Amino acid sequence: MLPRSGRQLRLAAHGYEANIASIGATLRTLTIDGRDLVVPFGADEVRPGYRGATLAPWPNRIVDGRYRFEGEELQLPLTEPERSHALHGLLAWAEFEDRLVLDDRVVLAAVILPQTGYPFRVEVEVEYRLDTDGLHQTVTAHNVGADAAPWGTGPHPYLVAGPSGRVDDWTLTLPASEVLTVTPDRLSPVAVEPVTEHPEWDFRTPRPIADVFIDHAFTELSRADGVAEVRLTAADGQGVGMAWDERCPWVQVHTADTPARQETHRIGLAVEPMTCPPDAFNSGVDLVTLAPGATHAASWRIFGI
Repeated sequence: MLPRSGRQLRLAAHGYEANIASIGATLRTLTIDGRDLVVPFGADEVRPGYRGATLAPWPNRIVDGRYRFEGEELQLPLTEPERSHALHGLLAWAEFEDRLVLDDRVVLAAVILPQTGYPFRVEVEVEYRLDTDGLHQTVTAHNVGADAAPWGTGPHPYLVAGPSGRVDDWTLTLPASEVLTVTPDRLSPVAVEPVTEHPEWDFRTPRPIADVFIDHAFTELSRADGVAEVRLTAADGQGVGMAWDERCPWVQVHTADTPARQETHRIGLAVEPMTCPPDAFNSGVDLVTLAPGATHAASWRIFGI
């Protein structure tokens, strides 16, 4: 019988092991030498929220699910009803088909069909690949429709620094000098501001997260050879890192606060490189417009420390 999270694809190489679930092209588990690098979930579980899902054709939120594109007013279903937003795209619960399955590499694909609020046809290919540098994920969009389409993407892993402890116990390095402030009730974007004006979110110098709440997008990332890198470490120096290039000028970071559900409360740190910020379908900031026949690719990497 097919597990609730879909077909299971196992990758193993160089001490890393990953399990990919076909629903949402989801990263279900990732370990190095048996140590978790992301918060896992069971193959026969319905995926908890967006844990490990591939986000497309937008990451994060579209405020009120409403936007204008090419002169047309469009309304998406509200998939975050408690805040009345359209959340994390259209493929998180889609079944992806296999394109390639190897011991250290898989390629999955799905097509976004024209629908209410997104009348475009985009083929999405997701590659996961293991090498000595960790787990690489690449998301490639191909506009197979007749009209230009708005596009954005990103992943949704919850990183784990050590086998014990929670977010409060770990040290974060986040090389971002600007943060997108949001409304406290709906998390709707307000303004991009220097982190110096919000020192609680300034992690350019590594420091423990402690009890800080974070659910914000960051930008103006310091890079080495074009690559930005976030690190999360435990007291013993072990941890996990995530790296990406300029195709993702934004990163969403979330401390996974669920005080009403202690089993998930602050058990992992969501780190989500993004090609565009929240509500980019309205602001236009870093929004990709895919012409008919055009492609766009973005990638990131998770590695053990």
